[in-house]
Amino acid sequence: MPLLLGLMFALATALIDLAGDVVIKSAADKARFVSFATMVGIILYGLTAVCWYFTMRHVGLGQGTVFYSMLSLIAAVLIGVLWFGDGLGIRQVAGVGCAVAAMALMSETA
Repeated sequence: MPLLLGLMFALATALIDLAGDVVIKSAADKARFVSFATMVGIILYGLTAVCWYFTMRHVGLGQGTVFYSMLSLIAAVLIGVLWFGDGLGIRQVAGVGCAVAAMALMSETA
């Protein structure tokens, strides 16, 4: 149960962080540092620290970091492709595959 709870907090951390990334990217594309979007992004980044604290209460640093990184990478690639029109090549697909393999290797239950 602690592992599942920790991974759920890691998922929340990744999703909030990615929401912050999207808001900051949108603000940066408009070349306005001082804006409502920038402030929202900063607040979202602050919330990730709170979620990360709870992640660390339930899983080890290595395990939490790998899971967070895997989720962030997969979501960032999808958001980049679907929202911002980024390319998706074999290198990106291989990177996502490596992230999934790393999580499987770092799992203490495997």
